[in-house]
Amino acid sequence: MKTYNSIIYILSLACAGLILTGCETTQSGAASAPPPPNSARLLVNRIANFGSDLSLVLSVDGKDVGSFTEGRSYSGYLSAGQHVIAARVDPNPGGTRAARKTLNVKAGQTYSFTAGLSGGNMTLVRNQGQTVPLY
Repeated sequence: MKTYNSIIYILSLACAGLILTGCETTQSGAASAPPPPNSARLLVNRIANFGSDLSLVLSVDGKDVGSFTEGRSYSGYLSAGQHVIAARVDPNPGGTRAARKTLNVKAGQTYSFTAGLSGGNMTLVRNQGQTVPLY
């Protein structure tokens, strides 16, 4: 009986350790990693009244970079040059048109947008004062 209790105790400690390890939410060094060379930062916020049952799907140059639910936003880097960003809603039973913006990206800048719905169409509105150098 004593061996059985010892095994249960050891397994309980191992499970607790695994659970605590799984709760870690930040990656080592992720916050301090420098931006890629010759790049600019892209920020896209999901407007607060977008809808709780809808997702914002963001794509860059035709490739989806993420799907964002309530309270989430996108932060990533683009290489210098021309890029097309698009925002669409999912699910889309009403046929809402996606919003598209063409950016001529300059290295060291930050490009910030807010995505939302207006008149049955998606919108990408440039946030004023957000094209600033990265430090």
